[in-house]
Amino acid sequence: MSHTVLLLVLLAAFLHAAWNALLRGGRDRFWGATIMSLAAALVCLIAIPFLPFPRAQALPFIFASAVVHVIYNLLLIRMYRQGDFGHTYPVARGSSPLLIAAGGVLFASEHLSVTVFFGIILISIGIFTLAFGASAHVESFFAAFSTGCSIAVYSVIDALGARVSGNANSYTAWMVMGYGFAMPVLFYFNRSPGQTRLWQGGAKEFLKAGGGGVVSIIAYGIVVWAMAHGPMGPVSALRETSVLFAVFMGCVFLKEKFTLQKFFAALLIVIGSLTLHLS
Repeated sequence: MSHTVLLLVLLAAFLHAAWNALLRGGRDRFWGATIMSLAAALVCLIAIPFLPFPRAQALPFIFASAVVHVIYNLLLIRMYRQGDFGHTYPVARGSSPLLIAAGGVLFASEHLSVTVFFGIILISIGIFTLAFGASAHVESFFAAFSTGCSIAVYSVIDALGARVSGNANSYTAWMVMGYGFAMPVLFYFNRSPGQTRLWQGGAKEFLKAGGGGVVSIIAYGIVVWAMAHGPMGPVSALRETSVLFAVFMGCVFLKEKFTLQKFFAALLIVIGSLTLHLS
């Protein structure tokens, strides 16, 4: 894996942790996810005139991914309602790399060396180690695991779609518009009593959620580009080092305790990342 891809995917991991922290910290997560999705879609709408139209072969992937992303957003909302950030986020992100690597082998005939597979295993173990440190409940675990499964599904779809689209950025833009403009419709028909409009949280909350949406599209655009130019498993495993950044943010900004268990998990993630880079 080149230095450029490594640094870009690590940047995406950092950005991903940031926007998930914003969503988890919001008072109304359905509203927050809707604004984030809409903001990302509007950014893509602005970018579309400057990008080539995806090839026809990519259109089924765009549609399928948009549908799965809607499901993912709904699962993400449920996950953050049922469990703590420190437990659900690691489980969701930790369950996806191996599933994505398996998808790459099954659907894209990708070959994983023993070294690469070992790196993915180390990162996954490190991420799950973080999850075990928090107070866990069966309901929140399965909510997080189902979210991780949806991450694996849309990641494999997007990797395959971006490869046949002719332009990974164009693919991402059309796919994000698909689910981004669908989320406000779902919000309208599933809003809680008293939720009559999207502009309900005040300018500060609206701008925070919108900023999270912009950050999310940058983060995922990098990942789709990387998966279009490299194997899915290693890229997805590196992306999930976002858990490490989430722990760092919690300790520095939220004054959460940095335990020996967190240090051990972080060490596994770093070693796994280096293994992928050097393989």
